[in-house]
Amino acid sequence: MKVFIQIPCLNEAETLPLVFETMPKTLPGVDSVEWLIIDDGSTDNTIEVAKKLGVKHIVRHRRNMGLARSFRDGVDYALAHGADIVVNTDGDNQYPQERIKDLVAPIISGEADIVIGDRQTATIAHFSGFKKQMQQFGSWVVNQAAGTNLPDAASGFRAYSKTSLIKLNIVTPFSYCMETIIQAGNKRLRIASVAIETNKKTRESRLFKNIWQHMGKSGQAIMRSYIMFKPHVVFVTLGIIFGLAAAIPFIRFFYFVLIGQGEGHLQSLIFGSAMLVGSLLSFALLVIADLQKTNRILLEDQLERIKEIQYLSKSK
Repeated sequence: MKVFIQIPCLNEAETLPLVFETMPKTLPGVDSVEWLIIDDGSTDNTIEVAKKLGVKHIVRHRRNMGLARSFRDGVDYALAHGADIVVNTDGDNQYPQERIKDLVAPIISGEADIVIGDRQTATIAHFSGFKKQMQQFGSWVVNQAAGTNLPDAASGFRAYSKTSLIKLNIVTPFSYCMETIIQAGNKRLRIASVAIETNKKTRESRLFKNIWQHMGKSGQAIMRSYIMFKPHVVFVTLGIIFGLAAAIPFIRFFYFVLIGQGEGHLQSLIFGSAMLVGSLLSFALLVIADLQKTNRILLEDQLERIKEIQYLSKSK
């Protein structure tokens, strides 16, 4: 069994040595451990530092492509080089690398397909109270979409089996974390969680400028995944809301018609008609989204078969 530990990096020359201080060279039940650096357009000497630390596998982006693209390219490289398990960690030394053995253990024993390190965000000192609440709320929303019960959906400290990676497809350009959970949950993959304690903060996040940008982009990714996997939740809800918003002014208008004052309340009829159109459009979009969902399932089935031919045949 071969494990690839991949580390997306953007100008991590200073922190990378800290990451490798506790990086495991061997793991219980694993034949070989390989380290992979995905350099996402670094302008410092990240690659040179990685090579000095003994890294032999490097994927390099000439320009910054984002975390989701880095994760996807790293996974493609790892699977092409015979990975049975891919572990993802960060180059800023946020995560305790010595706990990688605990991430891969449930996959090796066959108990899980994906294992996520729970950062226990409520205990992180440098997280503000607002950020802690938003992390909890974001995890709750993802769990509702995925049908899971994970305490830390945004954690990037993860281990994936080869089987799970073949089934997952990265669509969003921002971050893969929440999207892969929603996909995995809806594809009935087994997801486990392992409690960890994060290391001291070494720098500010480079994934987003502030918490509001993070919330906005995460919200877009979650909504996209909702529409992909559970379109009825989105569009039926919108249809009911618009329908209720149409019913109230209609009732008001017809009440005044009955008492002979309908001509003075045409604005209710106009507003109600607009809301009714919105409700009908929501249900029409539901039909379209459901058809697209069917097409997506068929296309993903074909893509999964292609990946099996591409990656599984190499391991036989």
